[in-house]
Amino acid sequence: MFKDIVPMCIFSEGNQGRVAVEGKVEHKFDMKPHNENIEEYGKLCRERTNKSMVKSRQIQVIDNDRGALLRPMPGMVGLISSSSKDKKKTAPLKPSDMKRTRRDRGELQDIMFKLFERQPNWALKQLVQETDQPAQFLKEILNDLCMYNKRGTHQGTYELKPEYKKSAEDADS
Repeated sequence: MFKDIVPMCIFSEGNQGRVAVEGKVEHKFDMKPHNENIEEYGKLCRERTNKSMVKSRQIQVIDNDRGALLRPMPGMVGLISSSSKDKKKTAPLKPSDMKRTRRDRGELQDIMFKLFERQPNWALKQLVQETDQPAQFLKEILNDLCMYNKRGTHQGTYELKPEYKKSAEDADS
């Protein structure tokens, strides 16, 4: 308990809006947990912090034939507006919080060759979905095997380099 504090007074407001002085602060009182409970207290503080960081708002998307309708969930505060500019968004096939695991490089190259036999041009998103590989790892392999089309009818897609196209055609015959 300390007496050397900045002088403070406690005020209150009555029913009719009158302010009254209730008292004067004369002592400062600090406390901390016993050393034997310090770990439990730390755990309690971490749990409180984690609970306060949890988001309590949710948005539920309900699809029907005429478009998407957004409904607020209980506890959600805000304004939701819809206009003709809003585009209908489809739910991703794979949740973004799940990590993709890398396959063996040789195995993935074989898969890539089979995919390019099916179709000559592929967008990166399509290849990520087909192979279920991380996009960055896939880009590394695509840089070795493919050319990226920056212009033309197949803009934004990958196609096999000419030397790999020939070997794929020779393997078929």
